[in-house]
Amino acid sequence: MNSRITTHVLDATNGRPAAGIAVELQTRQGGSWHRVATSVTDDDGRVSQLGPDELASGEYRLRFDTGAWFGGRGVDTFYPEVVLTVRIVDDGRHVHAPLLLSPFAYSTYRGS
Repeated sequence: MNSRITTHVLDATNGRPAAGIAVELQTRQGGSWHRVATSVTDDDGRVSQLGPDELASGEYRLRFDTGAWFGGRGVDTFYPEVVLTVRIVDDGRHVHAPLLLSPFAYSTYRGS
């Protein structure tokens, strides 16, 4: 069973999955952020197990350690981390937040 929130990272530089990126899921509690879970993208660039299969409504962050990942490949990057903040509502829908990544740009969207 997958988590309520999942992600997939594609290295747009070479059109391949970005395996080995550390990802952290955080939740906002009051005025600060707290860790819910951590994981690493698999060989297909995916994280399907990131926290529980149910999450309360609220704001969450996906933090990608892109600096370490690019650095491990000897590639300079403008973005040492990418942080996606999403709002989850209590509608039971799965949340998938893909990341298209290159050293000097990134984009994202709500996937399915």
